Amino acid sequence: MFQFLENWLRSFANEATDKALNRLIKDQYIENLFELVPTAKKVNPINLVELAMRASSGKPIARPLGSHIHFSPWEKLLFNPVHLFRLPVSDKQTINTKVTIGPKAQKPLELSIPIMIAGMSFGGALSKSAKIALAKAATWAGTATNTGEAGLLEEERQEAGLLIGQYNRGGWLNSPELYKQLDAIEIQLGQGAQGSAHQKTSAENIGEDYKKVFKLQDGEDALIHSRLSGVENKDDFIQLVRQLKSETSVPVGLKIAATHHLERELQIALEAGVDFITLDGAEGGTHGGSPTLQDDVGLPTLFAVSRGADFLRNKGATGEVSLIAAGGLITPGQMLKAMALGAQAVYIGTAAIMALISEQIVESVPFEPPTSLVVYTGKITDSLDIEKGAVTLFNFLNVCSTEMQQVAESLGKHSLAEIDKSDLCALDPFLARAIGVEYGYVASEKQQDYFAQAMLNELPNQDTNLQPLH
Repeated sequence: MFQFLENWLRSFANEATDKALNRLIKDQYIENLFELVPTAKKVNPINLVELAMRASSGKPIARPLGSHIHFSPWEKLLFNPVHLFRLPVSDKQTINTKVTIGPKAQKPLELSIPIMIAGMSFGGALSKSAKIALAKAATWAGTATNTGEAGLLEEERQEAGLLIGQYNRGGWLNSPELYKQLDAIEIQLGQGAQGSAHQKTSAENIGEDYKKVFKLQDGEDALIHSRLSGVENKDDFIQLVRQLKSETSVPVGLKIAATHHLERELQIALEAGVDFITLDGAEGGTHGGSPTLQDDVGLPTLFAVSRGADFLRNKGATGEVSLIAAGGLITPGQMLKAMALGAQAVYIGTAAIMALISEQIVESVPFEPPTSLVVYTGKITDSLDIEKGAVTLFNFLNVCSTEMQQVAESLGKHSLAEIDKSDLCALDPFLARAIGVEYGYVASEKQQDYFAQAMLNELPNQDTNLQPLH
């Protein structure tokens, strides 16, 4: 019987395959399903599906977790281990992972590790269970979590040992009775995945708990405006920073989407006296920004951090104003490279969410996407195991810190904060010149001659007084 079934199945499969191949070969493209292959290659499968989504709905589509494009070439940067000219750190010694955010504030933010949970709002993005799990894990790891653009969720405040709150464009955390409960205040003027565009959550997607935290009326939409209320010019922003600093003792900082206008924006931030600056690169995640904002707006995280750190150093603000890198940082290596370029700490969002649900993805697939476990409007958010999620995220944060310490040991650095650009080399000459690290294929003592000659080769044949690159 089984032999008969096996033979029948083999015969059926063979006949079906033969017919399919014949159709594939003999039918012209106008009648051939294979047309989808060159079409998808030309348009890109992601763009093809999103094109159809736009055509079907007639509205901008909301893509979760940010852009799929890898703008920052982190893989072209490598750390330089040492052996003799400087010795590695003895394995009997410990690597210091602590970091201080806003050292000039009355009450600086003291972290055990330089990895924080990025701003992902309750309601606008995540469920209450997800926010509680994030806060638990951050507390166990000795680091901070961020409210995102939301009101103050009591359960999050209770679970978070260190809570950074966003003074936001929706206005939901902008009253003294709320922001005085925070451990740091981050004035949110934009984010990497959406720039400074306005956003809206429709009333139909807002539940009772959401309305309570955001103080919304029945039928009222939750609106995030393109501008912060009361800030119509740079003087208004400067006054706001000074007001918040005078009313609280915690660090007051600025978060913006990384932009080519970076230095102009940071100059105003320094004039205002901010304690920290968060630069959110174009790779930043979001609950549902439009693909065009995610893929075509902003500056990659790698270049933003390098430029931001250079600007602070040139202004003599290094050591006084903390720089926080955010946007698409997934691996411990990427996080540490951002710190080597000048950031004192990093935010992780997508990586944190994936670590949170890593062991629970089986609860969603194959019928629901994994994000449905954590987003506020997800169909199976009640299935999220808070304790289990907090444990797996805590494990991820711990391991990231451990792997970063391993690199520091190999570099001969006793603290993560000691790692800088001199510990990096680039595998691309453009990248080396752009961010000021040495080119890995050329010996250190030959760097200046190499780049001087490279610049000469790039110029047209004419007399020049070109000076070597320093």
